[in-house]
This record gives sequence, C-alpha cells and structure tokens, in this order.
Amino acid sequence: MDLTIRGQRVVLRDHVGAASIHVREGQIESVDAFDTVRNNSELIDAGNAVVMPGLVDTHVHINSPGRTNWEGFETATRAAAAGGVTTLVDMPLNSIPPTTTLDGLRAKLEAARDNCYVDIGFWAGVVPGNSAELSKLNEAGVAGFKCFLVPSGVDEFPHVTETNLREAMPELTRLGALLIVHAEVPGPIENANVSSRSPDQYSTFLASRPREAENEAIALMIRLSREFQTRIHIVHLSSADAVPMIRRAQEEGVKISAETCPHYLHFEAEEIPEGATEFKCCPPIRERGNREALWSGVVDGTIAFIVSDHSPCPREMKLRESGDFAKAWGGIASLQLRLPVIWTETQRRGHSLLDLARWLCVGPAAQVHLETKKGAIAPGFDADIVIWNPEQEFRVSDTKLFHRHKLTPYAGETLNGVVQKTFLRGRKIYDGREVQGPATGKFLLN
Repeated sequence: MDLTIRGQRVVLRDHVGAASIHVREGQIESVDAFDTVRNNSELIDAGNAVVMPGLVDTHVHINSPGRTNWEGFETATRAAAAGGVTTLVDMPLNSIPPTTTLDGLRAKLEAARDNCYVDIGFWAGVVPGNSAELSKLNEAGVAGFKCFLVPSGVDEFPHVTETNLREAMPELTRLGALLIVHAEVPGPIENANVSSRSPDQYSTFLASRPREAENEAIALMIRLSREFQTRIHIVHLSSADAVPMIRRAQEEGVKISAETCPHYLHFEAEEIPEGATEFKCCPPIRERGNREALWSGVVDGTIAFIVSDHSPCPREMKLRESGDFAKAWGGIASLQLRLPVIWTETQRRGHSLLDLARWLCVGPAAQVHLETKKGAIAPGFDADIVIWNPEQEFRVSDTKLFHRHKLTPYAGETLNGVVQKTFLRGRKIYDGREVQGPATGKFLLN
C-alpha cells in the first residue's frame, strides 16, 4: 500500500514546515502541502513531532564475524533503528577476518546477510602489504578505505607508516577512492611519561594521548594529500588545535575533510569520574575548552558532520571494577543515542533542526556517495524517515538500549529527543518500543 507521512515540522532541504510525504514502492514520490492526502494511501499524521530523514552513520564498529560477542549485525542494526538511523557503514576492523582483502569482504557480507534491520555499507582497510587488494575491494563496492597511524588495538589490523602510505596512496588516487584516517602518530604517545601516575585517574589517560599525536598526524596527512592528490578524511577528530590547520588546507584546495563524534561534543574531561573506563576512547575526550572549539569547527563547516564511532565490547573488557584506564578497551557504546545527544547540545547552543539534519543526515550521506538517495526528504530518495519528539526528555538506562552490551558513558544522562517511529524505504521498522522485522536492510555497494 502507498504511504503518506505528514506533519507540521517536516525537515526538508532548505526549510522546516508543514508537508505531506507520499511514498510509493519504498521511495518518496512527492512532497506536497500538508492537506494533500491520496486515496488508497495509508496515512500517518505525526502532528507536531519532527519528521526528518533517517540518520546516516558512517562510523560504526559492528565487529562481526569473529567478534560478534562484542556486537554483531543484528543487535547493531536494531539499535540503529531505535535511534532513528536507517543507514550504517561498518568499519573494517575488530572483525576476524578484517576487511583488508576481497575474501575478508566476502566473509563480512556472509555474516551480515539477512541480519540487518537497516541498510548497510562497508569500509575496507589499508594495512601494510595489501596494496594489491585495493582495486579488487574498490571494484566490489566498498565505501572507501581506512588506516590507522598508531596500533589499532587488534593484531589483525596493523597500523601504517608514511612508507606504507606512499605505496598505497598513488593507487587510491588512481581509483578515486577516499582514505579515512585514524589520525594519531606514535611519537608523542610514546614520549608521554605517565608511569608514575595513577591509572584510574582520567587525567592520567588524557596525558597519555596528547593533542600533539593528532596534530602531527593531521599535518602528515595534509602533506601527503597535497603531494598525491588523494582524498583524505580525518575520523573522530578530538584535538581542536587541528581545526585551523584543516580549515587552512581546505581553503588551499587540499582534498581533506573531517568528522567528530557526540562524546567529544557532549562530555568534558574535567567531569569524568575516577575509574569510569566507559569514557575511554582513542583519541580521548578532552577538556571543556577543547569541546567548545570543536563545536566552532562544526558550526563553521570545517568539521563536516557528526558520527557515532560506536565501538562496543563486553563489559569485562572495560575493567570497570579496577578502573584501569591504561588497560581497558577503548571505545564508546553510543549508536542508538547520537540523535538525542546532538539535539540536546544543538538546542542548548541555539542551532536549528536544519543544522541537525546537515550534521547527522546530509553530510554523512554525501561522504559515501549516497547524496542522491539517502539523507534528505525529497522526490526520488529512499523513504527513510524518523519521527521524533524534540521536546520530550528521557533518562538513559540499560532497559532502553538495543546494543548487545549496555555499558555506556551516557547512562544516567537526561537528554532531549525521543524517537517515536523509524521507517526504512517506507516500512516501519521501529514503533517507539520494539524493532519490527523482518530484517530487510540492503547492502550498499557502489
């Protein structure tokens, strides 16, 4: 049956207002005046709730196959649906095998098949010695390639050096492929002497991952991008010191972009409790002033968008009982919460629903060449839609989360913005309480 979704606050490309969205065969056929209702069409009236494009999250660690006990496609995509996210792009590491070969991608696709409640794309990886695999992975339709400039935390995804990059980047340029970079270099981290400080203090961990590690890594990538004309994207930017550097490079025509994450824009290092290892991530959550400077980079467009970097693990790997930041796994569980976290901050700072859609929908979709089908409410786009109440508050609790593991730094936070319904290509997949099957998410392979 055709579907009409209408509301008084529909977030369109250039304004928010009353409208009716007409859906046929999973796509938006037209966007018309609020009173335009078609015969033989199911009508959903959102009233004064916000009707927005389904969110796009291009930075998610699903960890399957091989580490499905950390997350997995079923639980991750359920959490996405409950958070208003209709498109994910999965990271190439923490799974075994990693997505660094064509065989690794095939294993990933097999693990994901019939287990996804939302649409999903896949990043591949650049590691030492896999340059011969890049063209095969690119032809298979991956969104792009990720590398680490420091150890990744898992042995099967080793980091690259400048020498490795000089081998891979000419091939990436030839392919027109995007290289996304975990931008920390080892030197400043190795030189940070924190051995005499208490490992359960967040200040100790913060000192162990200094801003210089990010700043030097980003300077390196700007230099190499300029030399090889490779498109570069800095993932999970944490150091606001690098924002002017990135802005200047962009103005000079360097092909570089950047993202940041909710935890860098919401939390502040000064308030992280002793032993609260659920806050550990790399690069780290930094000080209040750094957070405000990151927000300035988001608002002026230097930082293009905001993604979750959802990187969960079993509770025991967080070492919450000992509170040892040095030994705990680094990663934030947050996939379901990106919309309310960023809306809470957006509202507090006087920004708009259009800003929110640009940061959570439009920007991430464009990064992975989905800007003609995802991230906007417009004719010809997939009917991926979220209806949510921006005024309603809720308290984050385990019972509301669909992630496999519930330990998150957002536990107990009071946030604004409750998802009421999520639609994937016109079919309701979340009703405000439960994720609804079957799992009909598609693979997004270019």
